[in-house]
Amino acid sequence: MSGNSRFISSAQDGPHPDLPDLLRRHLAHPFRKPLADYNREAFAVALAARDAWNPQAPLIVDAGCGVGWSTLRIAADFPDHFVFGVDQSIDRISRGRPLPLPANAVLVRADLVDFWRLLATEGIRLARHYNLYPNPWPKIGHLARRWHGHAVFPMWRELGGMVECRSNWAIYIEEMAQALSLLSGQTVVAEPYATDDPMTPFEKKYLASGHGLWRCRVDLG
Repeated sequence: MSGNSRFISSAQDGPHPDLPDLLRRHLAHPFRKPLADYNREAFAVALAARDAWNPQAPLIVDAGCGVGWSTLRIAADFPDHFVFGVDQSIDRISRGRPLPLPANAVLVRADLVDFWRLLATEGIRLARHYNLYPNPWPKIGHLARRWHGHAVFPMWRELGGMVECRSNWAIYIEEMAQALSLLSGQTVVAEPYATDDPMTPFEKKYLASGHGLWRCRVDLG
């Protein structure tokens, strides 16, 4: 894959100063947006796939899975878990993958905002929760569009599990670490990340383009 990805440009030179107050407001006022029927249907299909394989299997969510390369990798790394690869784009999840999808994984076209809430409503806890290279929304005014600034973000605490987020924008991971620290009461740090075995096409492209990679991780229990 050629390295022609542009570096992220933003007027921000550090974590957004409004993030702590925004997250506290979200924690104080639960998100009440109505759930869309197509997301309910997608959620039911996902649970049925897990139950057909092993209803007791621990669950992993690969959030924003794109074409599903990361879902394949995660399913191979955790063969006794079931993996939900979730993306809102039917085009992305319908594209070809290097290998067939294994029996312990399913790709689901759904809005993550609703999918996370449906998991929490069912009282489902996750074993692991991946958020790999989400849209960074780098404009200063787009803080609330980043996952850690979104009203649904407190739901992550209810889902639990080992959370890992990666990005090629250091500020995004610094903000995510700050938000996860507030959410969990633990100290979460942003750390540089290097690999010679990328999990996603974005990760492969960013490495080829000479971008620095960053991640943060925390066990939400």
